[in-house]
Amino acid sequence: MNTAAESLPEAPSLHLDGRPHLRVLGTEITLLDSVRQRAEADLGIRISFEPLDFLAAQQRAATHPESYDVYDQCFHNLEIVWFWNAVQPIDVRRIALWGEVNDLTKTGRLTQGAPLGDGDAPARLLYVKPDLTLGGAPSGRIAMLPAVHNMDAFAVTPEALAILDAEPSWAWLLDPRMHGKVALVDEPAIGLFDAALAARARGEFAPRDIGNLSLREIDQLVGLLLERKRRGHFAGFWKTAAGSVQMMRGGRASVQSIWAPALTALAAESVPVIEVAPREGYRAWHGGMCLSKQLKGRMLDVAYEYLNWWLSGWPGAVMARQGYYMAASRRVRDWLSPEEWDYWYEGKAAARDMVGPDGRVVVREGASRAGGSYWHKASHIAVWNSTMDEHNYMARRWKDFIEQ
Repeated sequence: MNTAAESLPEAPSLHLDGRPHLRVLGTEITLLDSVRQRAEADLGIRISFEPLDFLAAQQRAATHPESYDVYDQCFHNLEIVWFWNAVQPIDVRRIALWGEVNDLTKTGRLTQGAPLGDGDAPARLLYVKPDLTLGGAPSGRIAMLPAVHNMDAFAVTPEALAILDAEPSWAWLLDPRMHGKVALVDEPAIGLFDAALAARARGEFAPRDIGNLSLREIDQLVGLLLERKRRGHFAGFWKTAAGSVQMMRGGRASVQSIWAPALTALAAESVPVIEVAPREGYRAWHGGMCLSKQLKGRMLDVAYEYLNWWLSGWPGAVMARQGYYMAASRRVRDWLSPEEWDYWYEGKAAARDMVGPDGRVVVREGASRAGGSYWHKASHIAVWNSTMDEHNYMARRWKDFIEQ
């Protein structure tokens, strides 16, 4: 893993050619070169993207806020960078489309009666209180601008689906029939929840709060995983979407955690995999953008322009084409064809072949997204990616699991 001190940018925020230079730290989820080029053209600035893996980006953001201007990550990383005083509050009066950001982040629900989901639901962390702690009570300042998000599950091969039960369940990740063919994402605040959902679905694990495990519960879960690992249940672990693609492309994994860009990449290569909608609900995540505490003056203005640009529609359409949703989706619809909107957001069968951000066909005519529409999927969230109270201990135990 990269350390926070590695490869720190030396360039100042203001570039010598007279154009402001905005430095964005994040992950491969959103830091696409096509997005950078379009933002530079639309905003008239120079932008550099630095994509790292989740843990490396989080460490850099928390300990070196001078090395970036905008931190593009997820709400489950927010409390750590906030605790380190690495980012500053965002004034919602400076976010032109704040009124169009939907209620999934503001209240935690898109439909009446939907479960909030355990763990770090963005609605619990969004607003900055007068005492500079984070909470769910609306205020004029937020800690992170809500942006890209998704409801994740896992994928299976057609051969695995023929063996497993008719109704998809997280239990499939620990099913003995998949011995030696299961892969998990190697990120403790994500992979551990996939495993926890699987163990709970199998009746082997009954946590009090799956989004905030106790020390005893962490030990119990890791013990279950270590026992299976020693018996050869897991085919491997991955840190990036590209890593998960390699696992399924090469046939090493038949059931595994999956992210939307991996699904579209596999589809573009005609590798047959099937995303499932588990009956227990999704593990959800919500991305967004923070402002470095170092920002002020003209560069702070530039950063706000960049945040507003992300809600303008075009970036959200690019994200949709790799399977992600956007917090201000009305503007996204303006940049998608009716057929694309129907497929990616409404959950309807594809009326034609559709391409991803790189121009390759990622959806074939007649295909449908697992789980239905955006609103239906967002109403079936079991747990959010989270930083637990015992996060440090959990991360150490997860490392024990991966390295043993």
